Order: sequence, then structure tokens, then C-alpha cells
Amino acid sequence: MTDAPAARALVLVLGTTQTIAWASSYYLPAILARPMAEASGVGAEAVFLAVSLALGIAALLGPLAGRAIDRSGGRDVLAASNLLFAAGLVLLAVAEGPWLLAAGWAVLGVGMAAGLYEAAFAVLARLQGAGARGVITGVTLIAGFASTVGWPATAAMEAAFGWRGACLGWAALHLFLCLPAHLWLLPRRPPPAAPPPPPPAPQDAKADRRVMALLGFTFAAMWFTSTAKATHLPALLMGMGASAAAALAAAALVGPAQVAARVAEFALMRRVGPMASARAATLAHPAGVVLLATTGVGGAAPFALLHGAGNGVMTIAKGTLPLLLFGPSGYGQRQGWIALPARLSQAAAPTVFALLLGALGQGALWVTAGLGLAAFAALLAVRPRAT
Repeated sequence: MTDAPAARALVLVLGTTQTIAWASSYYLPAILARPMAEASGVGAEAVFLAVSLALGIAALLGPLAGRAIDRSGGRDVLAASNLLFAAGLVLLAVAEGPWLLAAGWAVLGVGMAAGLYEAAFAVLARLQGAGARGVITGVTLIAGFASTVGWPATAAMEAAFGWRGACLGWAALHLFLCLPAHLWLLPRRPPPAAPPPPPPAPQDAKADRRVMALLGFTFAAMWFTSTAKATHLPALLMGMGASAAAALAAAALVGPAQVAARVAEFALMRRVGPMASARAATLAHPAGVVLLATTGVGGAAPFALLHGAGNGVMTIAKGTLPLLLFGPSGYGQRQGWIALPARLSQAAAPTVFALLLGALGQGALWVTAGLGLAAFAALLAVRPRAT
């Protein structure tokens, strides 16, 4: 499937279903954590611990989901993710205590392994081969609005039907929109998988493992920073002296900056390779930290724009760099292994960064800036195996 209409259809279908998948899982606690906690008789921190459990499960199961996509083309894996998302959301909706709440998030974690970006990127690599970069970018352009769409939608459903009704509303979207879209609009029989390359020589296999380790570290470092700031950015800016309104206004710029950077990456992709854009993206957050440190809260908005732009490009790089460096054969399983440390760092980021804030205050920003510089160094060290 390489013609333009088919590629546009893929972007529309997976962009829409990814928006719903992210809005109903990763972005759900920002609105519903407190009412979930109150109804279950636990503190809000227990809900976020359950979310961390879900992210950990998604990390550990990611390689298995990727291998299944490599074998089948991915349509059935994505469809199964919708059933898992719906089941997890229904469990949350009926939860009366902490154990069923944890079970709901655990099922959502399995759905996240089979249904978030890594799985969608693997499907696109299977369908589009080495030319999947543009389609991956298109999907992230649409799904980049998951929080922009999801937070107000969740809040509106909660206001109208309560938090349990909001969970059931998202479950219904998985069952009656995403599931049919995956089953009916994705190809039933994907193109034959590319024949596997001959086994690499031992020194080449060692080089491949080194490249995968460097990519794994890069994305773990960047996703730690992204998740930490998603959780703590408004409070951090208020701690620096910004008013609540100013801090929220600055934090709200992160999402549009992510999408704007993806548009720019899409426009320039014929002239700038994915490695060059990824290296530049790793430097965006450190540059923002330097600006914020030298100008104070007056630099909050530029910091948010730089931070968001780096996040936006790195989301694309997460799909395109493995494709560039290793090709489409075995992409799904390899993507699962590369993404595993990033998902684990996501799970740990809110708690670890809170501890850093408590110990270092604003100095915690220099830790995440250092991680960005380390990620840049890791990408500089990436040398793909010669073919």
C-alpha cells in the first residue's frame, strides 16, 4: 500500500483511533484521578501508582505486541487493543475499591501495549515499508491533539454523567468507533513481509545491539523529561514566582508547540533526515532550561514552546529512527524492545521528579537538561551497521 489515497486513509484512520486511545488512557487521570480516588477510598497518589502499573505492563508487553504485528500485519492486534481498552474502562467504571481499580488499570496497560504509538508505528511500517515516515508524521499530527481533545471531552462527560459515565463513554468509543475502523478500514491482508536479511556477522549483531541500546537510552531520557514536565510544569513555574494563571497559560503552549514542530518536520522531511531532526530535538529542552534560568519566569512561555517542540519531533523520531537504521523487517518487535526503557521511565517520572523537586527545587531542571544533552550525545554515537 504505497499510493497517496491509501496513505491518506491510513493517516485519517490511525490518527483518529490513536487520539481516542491516548485520551482514554494516558490522559485520563489528569481529569478523573481525584473522583476515582474518592470513590475507591484511596488517595489520589494511589491512582497514579495504578497508572504507573499500567505503564510498566505496557512496557513489558510491548515486544510481544510488536512481534504479533510483524507476523500478522497488525489489524487484529489493534482491534484487540480496543477490546482491552473497553474492558479496562468498564472495570474502572464499576470499581468500588482499590483492587478493582488496580485491575482496571492493569487491563488498560495491556491495551496500551497493543494500541498506542509503538503498535501503530509498527502497523505503518508493515504496510508502508521504508516509506512509512510521512504516514507516521501524519498520524502524530492528528493524535498530537489527544490532550487538547481528550481533557475537555472527559471533563464534559464527567459533568454530564459522572466519572463512571465518562469511563463508559470512552469504552463505547472504542467499541463502536475504533474497533470497526480497525477491522473494516485497515487491510485484511497486508503486503507480504519483506524477506528477512541474512543473519548479521557477530560484529554486526553487536553493532545492532549497541544502536538499539543507544536509541533505548535516548527515548528513555526524553520521555522521562516529557512525562515529568507534563505532571509538574505548572507547579514548577509557580514555585519560580509565576502566578497560577501565567503558569497554566505557559504550560498550555506545550501541546500546540508539539503539533507545530511536527508540521515543520513534515514540511522539511525531504531536506532534513530523521536523525538530524532528532538530534536537534534533544537540544530543545536544554536550551529552554538555559533561557528560563537566565530570564526567570519571563521566559516561561519560550521555555514551554522549546520543550513542546522537542517533544513533538521526538515522538516522530521514535517511529522513524528505527525504520531508518534497521529497515521494516522485524520492526514491530525491535520497536517494542527500544520502547521498553522509555515506558518504564515514563512510569517512574512523576514520582522521581517530585523527589528531585523536593531535594533540589528549581535545580531539578538542570537534571532534565542534562538528560537532554546525554540523549544528544547518544544520537551522535549512533552508527548504523553498513549494508
